[in-house]
Parts: sequence; C-alpha cells; structure tokens
Amino acid sequence: MKAPFVWFGGKSKVVPEVWRAFGDVDNYVEPFAGSLAVLLGRPAHHSGRAETVNDKDKYVCNFWRANAAAPDEVAHYADWPVNETDLTARHIWLVNQGRESLAKLEGDPDYYDAKIAGWWVWGINCWIGSGWCSGNGKWTADAGGNVIDAERDGVKRQRPHLGDAGKGVHRKLPHLGDAGKGVNRQRPHLSSAGQGVKRQLPFLGGAFSVNQGANNTKFDSDSLRAYMRQLADRLRRVRVCCGDWARIVTLGALSYGATVGIFLDPPYSAEADRDGSLYAEEDLSIAHEVREWAIANGENPRYRIALCGYEGEHVMPGDWRIHEWKASASYQSSTSGNGKNSGNRHRERIWFSPHCLNPEPMLFQV
Repeated sequence: MKAPFVWFGGKSKVVPEVWRAFGDVDNYVEPFAGSLAVLLGRPAHHSGRAETVNDKDKYVCNFWRANAAAPDEVAHYADWPVNETDLTARHIWLVNQGRESLAKLEGDPDYYDAKIAGWWVWGINCWIGSGWCSGNGKWTADAGGNVIDAERDGVKRQRPHLGDAGKGVHRKLPHLGDAGKGVNRQRPHLSSAGQGVKRQLPFLGGAFSVNQGANNTKFDSDSLRAYMRQLADRLRRVRVCCGDWARIVTLGALSYGATVGIFLDPPYSAEADRDGSLYAEEDLSIAHEVREWAIANGENPRYRIALCGYEGEHVMPGDWRIHEWKASASYQSSTSGNGKNSGNRHRERIWFSPHCLNPEPMLFQV
C-alpha cells in the first residue's frame, strides 16, 4: 500500500531493499514512523505477527490511531477541496485546540481524535514546504476566531509567500502543483516505467484508476473511504506508540520472535547539513544516540537493523553493509535546481547490520 501523505525523508523508494535485507521477520519495529512507507510496503505474503511503530509527533500518531479505529470518520474530515482560507484556519485550530487535545495520546493508548486526524492529513497534502503543525510562528486567533493581525498587534507572523524567496516561511500557500491537490490528489504518483499505460490500484477496489499516459485521474468520496478502510485493515494489529523512540527498542519490547527487524530512520543530524525545521518534533542530535544503539546491538543474532542517514553522517563497523540510493527531488530542488536538497538527495545511505540477509543484487533497480 501507499502512504496517504508525503513525508520529508520518506523511504518509499527503498522499501524493496529493506525487506530483502530483513526477510519475513517475526517482529518488526519502527521507532520513527512518519508515513509508514516501509511498513505499508511489506510483502503481502509475510507472516510476521508482531509489528510496533512509534513517533514522537502526536499528529502523526493520532492519524494512524484514528484511521485504524474510525476510517470513515477520518475520511469524512479529510474530504475537502484545497482552500487557502480553510488551510490557514484549520492550521491555527490544530496547533492550538488540537494540540491540547492530543496531550492525551501518551497517557492513553486507546485515545484518538478523528477530526484532528482528517484535518491534519488534508492539510499536509495541501501544504508545501516545512512547518505544517510545527507550531513555529504565532499561529493564533482572538476570542472571536479572527486571525491576529501582525502589524496591528505586533505579532511576528509571516504573510503568504507571494514574491521573493525567503518570505512566508511560517505561513504557506497551498501547493498548487500536481502533488498538492489535497487528499483527493493523484495517489500514488506512479512513473510510467514498467507499469503500463493503465494500471488499476487493487487496494482501492477499482474505484480509483490512473491513466498515466493522459494523466487522468478519478477519485471520489467513496474511493477515499475505501482507501482509508484498507489502511485500517492493514493497521488492525499494529501497535502505535507515541513518545521517545528508545521505549520500543528495550530488551523487553524486542523480546518476541526469533528474528526482529528494526528500521531506524531518525531525523538526520546537524552534521548532515539538512534543513532543521522539517518536522514538528525536531532534534538535530538524536541520530547520534540512535547510531550508538545500533552499533551496540548490531551483533545480536536475532536483530536485523537498518540505519538511515546521509553519506558521512555515521561511521559504522566494517561488517555493516552500505546501500547507496538517490531520493526523489524535493519541491525546492526541482524548481530551483540549486538548493541544498538538490545535493543531499544523492547522499542517502542505509547501513544494514551483519545479521541482515545479504541477497544478490537485483538485475534492475529503480
């Protein structure tokens, strides 16, 4: 299955490589969940019984919890056209009232809010750039619901980006390109290589079709609900945790199964020279803690560990296998061609621990 939203640093392009290295592990653990591209891309014939994911970002965890429990309700709130005024209003609501509601997530494993989940996933698909629900900037309104005026009240709130680069870093216009049509946008984005001209997406029950040659799409409310239900079915037995990554890689948490696949994709460190405002929950040093844990546990014969990062970010033992790959171009690099991300996308690496499977490389890799 494809993830329902785009995520900075998502690993959808290397899903096959990860699962070739892990194999059909009994226990799969993902401490930095994001869009769950790796979990959702797990081969359907795998029989592993235990799957646990975690993310410190409460909006991310709430979406996965809510969709697993109430997919139709999440689809109801997510089904909305792109509208800049609504995007601004909902963002203000999410980072104020919404954030207060999500404080319950860590203390109650059954808690979720379908409205927050639907509005959040709708917004992240409309948004362009970083900052969605990050809380950066003074996203506030007065008692009557009116947005506080920056000039009148002295609040440092950026206007929409309407001109020169560097303006409007906190408040974004909705993405008006092909990738930003809200949750009703073309999903997933499929290249023409090896896919044929017309390809029916089976997980949408035939309600959604893509004609790649003419770039025609059909996506209605019924197919959105069907898609969310398919996600819910896939996540029915997945444990979704919200909090510090280290809680789900303890000896107790990893005790189940003869083989354990551990996919470590932390926010890349300051040494990776990346944008430090990509995520709602930012930490430019946590990657070092994750690396040290990976090295300390890499010799465990039960563990098959994958650590993601940039070239030169991690120095790993010599018996760890390195997989080099190239990420898709970001909006910035694809439009300007000379942004920081334009070079970073070529530096992507995955380090596989010694007990990962080491299959022969595929004849053709995309």
